[in-house]
Amino acid sequence: MRAVLTYHSVDDSGSPISIDRASFERHLDWLASGVVRVLPLAELVAEPTGLDAVALTFDDGFANLGDGPLDGLSARRLPATVFVVSDHVGRTNAWGGRDAPGIPTLPLLGWDALGKAAERGVEIGAHTRSHPRLTRIPIGAVDDELEGCAARIERELGVRPTAFAYPYGDLNDPVVRHASRFYRLAVTTEHRAFDRPVDPARVPRLDVYYFRRKGALERWPTVAFRRSVRLRGLARRFRAGVQGFWGLG
Repeated sequence: MRAVLTYHSVDDSGSPISIDRASFERHLDWLASGVVRVLPLAELVAEPTGLDAVALTFDDGFANLGDGPLDGLSARRLPATVFVVSDHVGRTNAWGGRDAPGIPTLPLLGWDALGKAAERGVEIGAHTRSHPRLTRIPIGAVDDELEGCAARIERELGVRPTAFAYPYGDLNDPVVRHASRFYRLAVTTEHRAFDRPVDPARVPRLDVYYFRRKGALERWPTVAFRRSVRLRGLARRFRAGVQGFWGLG
C-alpha cells in the first residue's frame, strides 16, 4: 500500500488544519523507524505496484514548520514537499484577504526560510498564486494561477517546481488538463491510499487530521487501517458532493 500524507499547520489549536506538536513528533519517530519507507513524492508516485511506502506533504507553508518541524524532518532524513501559495509567501493564510471560519489565520514562511528549507532537501511545490477554487474562475485565470506560481517560485528560489497541489482539492477535467501543462504531478484532497498506479495529475492523499490519536497512523497497513481509510474516503466523497469541493488543502 502506498499513500501521500497531508499536513498543514503544526500547532496546538486543534483546528481542522492543525496537528499538535506531540502527535507530529510521534509521527516522525514512527516514520523514521523503518516500519514503512518514506520516499520523495515523485518517486512514490512513479514506483510500481506492491511497494509499501508513504510520501510527506505540507500544504500552504506555515511559518510554524520552521519552529522545529523542518528540523525534525532533517534530523531523521525524511523527505518532504511543501506546497506554497506564491503571492502569500511571508504573509498569512487569509486567502483573498478573508479569515476562514474555524480556521486559524497564521503566518506563512518567507522566501528566505523556504530557500533554506530547499537547501536542506525539502521540495518546494506550487499551490497557486492566491489559493482560489480553480473551478470557479475563468480558465485564463487558472493558467495565470498555475504558471504564475511556478514562475515566481523559480524566480525566488532558482528551481521551477514540478509538483502542484489543487487548493481545496477543487478540480475538474479542464483544470486537470491545464495543471498537466505546467506540472509533472498534482495532488488532490481525495482521502485514499493506493496499491495500483495512479493518474499523476490526480494523486490522492490521506489527511493526517484523522490520524492525530495515538496509534492511529501506526496501525498501517492493517485491515482495520484500510477499512478506516475507505470509510473516511466515502464520507468525504459524500460531503464533497453536497458542498462541491473536497477539503481544506
